[in-house]
Amino acid sequence: MQIKKISGIQKRWLNNNISIMIVVVLLVVIAYSFSNYAYYYTNLEQNLESRARTTTDFFGTYINQSYNEFYQSCATFAQTFEDKNRLELQFVKVNGKLVASSYGQWSGQEPGTPEISRAVQTQKIETFIGKNPQTGERIMAVSSPMIYSSGEVIGILRYVTSLRVVDREILLNSLYAILAGFGVVLLILFSNRYFILTIVRPVMEINDTAKRIASGGYGVQIQKQFDDEIGELSDTINDMSVKIAQTEKMQSEFISSVSHELRTPLTAISGWSETILSGQLDPEENRRGVQIILRESRRLIDMVEELLEFTRIQDGRFTLDVQMCDIRAEFEDTVFMYGNRLKQEGITIDYLENDENIPEIPCDAARMRQVFLNILDNAAKHGGSGQKITAEIYPEDHNVVIRIRDFGPGIPEEELPHVKLKFYKGSSKARGSGIGLAVCEEIVALHNGTLDIGNALDGGAQVIIRLPFGDA
Repeated sequence: MQIKKISGIQKRWLNNNISIMIVVVLLVVIAYSFSNYAYYYTNLEQNLESRARTTTDFFGTYINQSYNEFYQSCATFAQTFEDKNRLELQFVKVNGKLVASSYGQWSGQEPGTPEISRAVQTQKIETFIGKNPQTGERIMAVSSPMIYSSGEVIGILRYVTSLRVVDREILLNSLYAILAGFGVVLLILFSNRYFILTIVRPVMEINDTAKRIASGGYGVQIQKQFDDEIGELSDTINDMSVKIAQTEKMQSEFISSVSHELRTPLTAISGWSETILSGQLDPEENRRGVQIILRESRRLIDMVEELLEFTRIQDGRFTLDVQMCDIRAEFEDTVFMYGNRLKQEGITIDYLENDENIPEIPCDAARMRQVFLNILDNAAKHGGSGQKITAEIYPEDHNVVIRIRDFGPGIPEEELPHVKLKFYKGSSKARGSGIGLAVCEEIVALHNGTLDIGNALDGGAQVIIRLPFGDA
C-alpha cells in the first residue's frame, strides 16, 4: 500500500511539475537552436553580400573594357584570389555559363542555382542557400550583378561557401544546449525528488501512526521533524491522539462509574424488596425499607434523566422553552428547597441576599433550575466536608451573575481545565456519572451565557454563571 501511495504522489508530481519543466527546457533549447541558426546564417550572408558588393565596385573600372579584356581580368582576379581556402569566387555570364573560378578552370559549366537568373532580372544581390546541383553539398551562394554604365548586366560576380563547417557548429551548439537542458532537468529532477521524499516519508509515518490510532493505539505520538505544514499536521495528530486516549479513558471510567452508581441503588432496592416480601419485619422497619426503595428509585430516575439529557445534547435534540422569567425567584426557590434537604446531611446553605434590582430575562426556567440543582449537588458532594455552601445572585455589567461556593478542599489545579469535560471525574471518589457539568455548560451556553469553575481565594471551589439581560 505504501509503495502505491508513493508512486501516486510521484506520478502526480511528474505529471504536474517535471513534465512542464521538460517542455519549458525543450522550448528553450529549440528557441536557442533556431536563434543560433539565424545568427550564423545571417552573419555569413551579410559578410558574403558585403564582400560581393565591395568586389563588384572594384570591378566597376573594368566594365568599360572589351568583353575579352573584361573576362580576362576576371580570370586573372579569380586566380589570385587570396581567400580561396574559405570561399570560391566565380564570374558567370548572364546566360548562366561559368567564365572563371578561384578553384580552377570551370569555363563553360553552369552553377545551376536560381539566384543567378534572379540577380540578372532584379539587378540586385541575390542569395541561395541549399544543395550544390553538381556536388550535392550544402552551400550558400551570393550573386552580385556587374552592370555597364548603360544599365546592361554583363555578368555576375558570385561568392560560394560550403555550409558544412557552419552546420557542424550549429549542430554542436544545439547538442551542447540539449545536454545543458538535460542536465538542468536532471538537477531539477533530483532536487525535487529529494524535496518530495521529505514530504512523502513524514506523510507515510503520519499515515502509519493514524492507522495505529484507528486500530486502538490511542496516545501514540509522531516524532516531529519539521516546523512547517507537515510539523503542524504532526502536532494536530499528536494532540488528537492524546485527546482520544483521554476520552477513551474517561469513557471507560464513565462506564465503570455508571455501573457502580446503578448497582448500588439497585442492590438496595432488590435487598429491601426481598426483605419486605419475607414478611418478617415490623411495620416501622417496613416503612423504613419502603423509604429507602423510594429514595434509591428517585436516585435512579435522576441518573437516567441525566443520561437522557446528555444523549439529547450529543444528538442535537436538546432544545429550550424560552420565556421571560424572574431568575432571582427561580434561584431562591431552588436554594431554599435544596437547603432543606442538605440540613439532614449537616450542610448549611447560606443565601447572601441583596437589594439590587434584577430584571426578568429570557430563559428556560426549568432548565436553569436543573443547572442550579446540579451545581448545588456537586458542592454538597465534593465540598460537603466544609459543612457550608454560599449562594448569591446579583446584576453586573448587563449580566445576571449566580455564584455558588463550597468550603471543601477545592479542585486540584491540574484538574481545573478538565472538570467540565464529559465523563471526567478526576480524583474525586464521590458518586456521579461525570456528565452533569457538561450538561450544565451546554444549557448555559444555549442561553448565550458562561459557566466558570475555579477555586476561591480563601479555599473551596466556586461556580460562577453569567446570563445576559438581552435575548437568549
